[in-house]
Amino acid sequence: MEQPKKNFKLVSSKKTRIILPNMFTLVGVCIGLSSIKFAFDGKFELSIIAILVAAIIDGLDGRIARLIKGTSQVGKELDSLTDVISFGVAPAFIMYFWSLNQLGRVGWLICLIYVVCVALRLARFNVSSNADPSWRDNFFEGIPSPAGGVLVLMPLVFSFSEFKFFNVNYNIIIPVLFVIISILLISKIPTYSLKKIIVPRSTTIFLLLGIILYFGLLLIYTFNTIILSGIAYLVMIPISSFHYFKINNKFKTQSDESDEHEDVL
Repeated sequence: MEQPKKNFKLVSSKKTRIILPNMFTLVGVCIGLSSIKFAFDGKFELSIIAILVAAIIDGLDGRIARLIKGTSQVGKELDSLTDVISFGVAPAFIMYFWSLNQLGRVGWLICLIYVVCVALRLARFNVSSNADPSWRDNFFEGIPSPAGGVLVLMPLVFSFSEFKFFNVNYNIIIPVLFVIISILLISKIPTYSLKKIIVPRSTTIFLLLGIILYFGLLLIYTFNTIILSGIAYLVMIPISSFHYFKINNKFKTQSDESDEHEDVL
């Protein structure tokens, strides 16, 4: 007599499935908070790396939760709270310790505006993510907080990179960049969300090769790779917006055509 086959599970216990992604999230926030300590000690290179590692963990914890079916409402709220710290408070403190403190009260005001925009962006995301699933789930409204946290550090990253082709007036560039990123965070400009991307099995090997190559460059040419990645992301913003409106117009056209057929019948 054959025994019934047992379903294979990555993590068998339901409680463990919920705890595991939250552990990743908490590790990420500890690394994000440590970046403030590194900046306070003047170790700005380590603070940049800490924010980058926190961003990578932030991208992994959600995927792990969905993979092992360990998503929960607590994990969702915890993820947003840690994002405020790791990609809102921490980058603001790092840049304040490095440059914005030279602007006095104006520099601190700029930091406050940025952190508030991160909090507003995450609050809106939590509300909108409760909506019914649709093709719009492939896009964010505005840039996500991890991207914003890395982008505001670009002047600091540039100072450690090998791109020394021109002189930069940081007292002007940094406040302007903070304001632009703050606006992009709370804007409704569509940007790509890679959380639900589907990769064909035939191209998986090339994707893995690309990821290995990217992280290899990140390890060898850390700051140069971050700068180029930031520029590439900014270039992708208008492309993603064009793609979003193209799909949206297509669905509107189909909806209008179906309404016309109903009127005729």
